[in-house]
Amino acid sequence: MKNRKTEKQKSSYEGLQNNIRNLSTPRIEVWENEYPDKVYMINLDIPEFTCICPKTGLPDFAVMRLEYSPLRFCVELKSFKMYTIFFRNIGIFHEHLINKMLEDFVDVVKPRWVKLTGVFNPRGGITTTVSREYKSR
Repeated sequence: MKNRKTEKQKSSYEGLQNNIRNLSTPRIEVWENEYPDKVYMINLDIPEFTCICPKTGLPDFAVMRLEYSPLRFCVELKSFKMYTIFFRNIGIFHEHLINKMLEDFVDVVKPRWVKLTGVFNPRGGITTTVSREYKSR
């Protein structure tokens, strides 16, 4: 009989997300903000967001909320919609999705402040909500 404390057990999720940070996503476009001297908020709601569970291959549904304060640029909505649709066929953990989306958004839009929240439909009776914020220096 093997000692369970010394035996490393491999998770069934291991290796499923190795390249998420390098995932090539559609380009998010921007347009120039004519009021960079004003502090204001823009809220984008995506009530029918979908991605794929990396373990089961089944769809995950979420309500996504992106709140940001633009500086020099504002996000162009059609390109952002195409960006979000890209994830419909991607197996990704909820936590990785929020981090990836926020980093991609910040890299292009360069906002004063942004918060991305994903409220994922229950899986196994548990609703998952993941949020991340960024504030420029």
